[in-house]
Amino acid sequence: MAWEKARELNAEIYFITNRGDFSQDYGLKDQIRRASISVSSNIAEGFERETTKEFIRFLYIAKASAGELRSQLYLAFDLKYLSIEEFERLKHKVSEISKLLSGLIK
Repeated sequence: MAWEKARELNAEIYFITNRGDFSQDYGLKDQIRRASISVSSNIAEGFERETTKEFIRFLYIAKASAGELRSQLYLAFDLKYLSIEEFERLKHKVSEISKLLSGLIK
């Protein structure tokens, strides 16, 4: 479930960062995309390791990337790249993924 939600978030991040002023901010655009991709990629990589210890380690990395993504969303909002509605929706999705990761870790 966390991986599926992270995939959905990746697509939304790509869509949003491809428009307006956001598309011209190459540094933030690249960084926010990388953080988003890191969430889903680390969940998948940890799963493929096939040991609980390794899976949990990668879930922690994914959770840290979710925190990084959340911080970047605040910056994107502060720079007026996101509307309040977009910001709140994306922030909620990242928080939901982070909670799912916490549950998997436990």
